[in-house]
Amino acid sequence: MIPIRDDQPRTITPWVNYLIIAANIAVFGYEISLGLRSRELADFFTQYGVVPHNFELAFSGSGQVTIGGAFLTILTSMLIHGSVLHLFGNLWVLWIFGDNIEDHCGHGAYVLFYLLCGLIASLCQIYANPSSQIPEIGASGAIAGVLGAFLLRYPQAKVQLLIVFGMLANVAWMTAWTVLLFWFAMQLLGTAWTQVLYNHGLKDIGGVGYWAHVGGFVSGIVLIKIIPGRTRYKHGGWITKEGKEVLPKQ
Repeated sequence: MIPIRDDQPRTITPWVNYLIIAANIAVFGYEISLGLRSRELADFFTQYGVVPHNFELAFSGSGQVTIGGAFLTILTSMLIHGSVLHLFGNLWVLWIFGDNIEDHCGHGAYVLFYLLCGLIASLCQIYANPSSQIPEIGASGAIAGVLGAFLLRYPQAKVQLLIVFGMLANVAWMTAWTVLLFWFAMQLLGTAWTQVLYNHGLKDIGGVGYWAHVGGFVSGIVLIKIIPGRTRYKHGGWITKEGKEVLPKQ
């Protein structure tokens, strides 16, 4: 299932979302200049991606990595992608869903929300596999937070999907809660599978950061309720600052 668009309107221009997308594209342009299969690019990933083992070194006081330097890579890793497909997949989802979360939060709070989701997502992945020396890159943890927030904020919104079955394809509309809960269930299954591999000694398996996705999604659900926004959550629904109830679009 590939999301195409949603039907949830917004009331402001999502400048922060546009800036995040542009920054990711700019960094990927720099990666291309290094050569997509070059040693320089591999070194770039190692230096600016999140290497969980570096946190072990930092907190052990080894002197090889500082605590501040280790945490800084969480920020830089959110701008780095490993391929065109990796970049496009993340930014397309952010384009579809991020504007509505910025619309709710406002520009400044959306920056805080996005960065906190990315931070928590990375910490979850580090906790799950602390000895890994494979750099973790990509904005998917922060974007998972956007999806979690969208689930709580706009569950009845409709999402248009391209559904592919082998050689057949169809376009359909589904409610956001159906789409996003299905996606989250897939991440939970992926998390369980990678944990099985980890328990059997495969600690440097790389691939999809399922723990980051789960951690980011859950953090988005929580943070959208506690970070001040243009509307606020109360008794299972959303109301404006003027006290008017926000009704889902029919």
